[in-house]
Amino acid sequence: MAKSANSVQTEGKNFLVAQLDEVDPVPCPCGQARRAFDVPENTTATIHLVDIAEDSRIHYHKNMTEIYLVLEGEGHMELDGQTFPLRPMTSVMIKPGCRHRAIGKLRIINIPIPAFDPEDEWFD
Repeated sequence: MAKSANSVQTEGKNFLVAQLDEVDPVPCPCGQARRAFDVPENTTATIHLVDIAEDSRIHYHKNMTEIYLVLEGEGHMELDGQTFPLRPMTSVMIKPGCRHRAIGKLRIINIPIPAFDPEDEWFD
């Protein structure tokens, strides 16, 4: 069984397993993200545990759809200039081209589809 920086993969098996709270955080436009299943052979989807400690930067993606699920905190989501309230169990689907940012101190799950690609983060 081989272990990458953020998941355990059993060679020859059709699954990946990750313990999100043990994945090392990395900086992202939204704060700090713990990215699971971010391995070259996976192009399907990834899952991120994101701590948004301050207002994030407005950005968009040309190819990725993102699904946010708020776990903790309250704040707002700016989507193409409109603001929507966020609280635990609020979910938001962000399609390619939508300029977005989270506002407030939040902990979210983010599911990028297809798998996260750092080259698909764009800023105006």
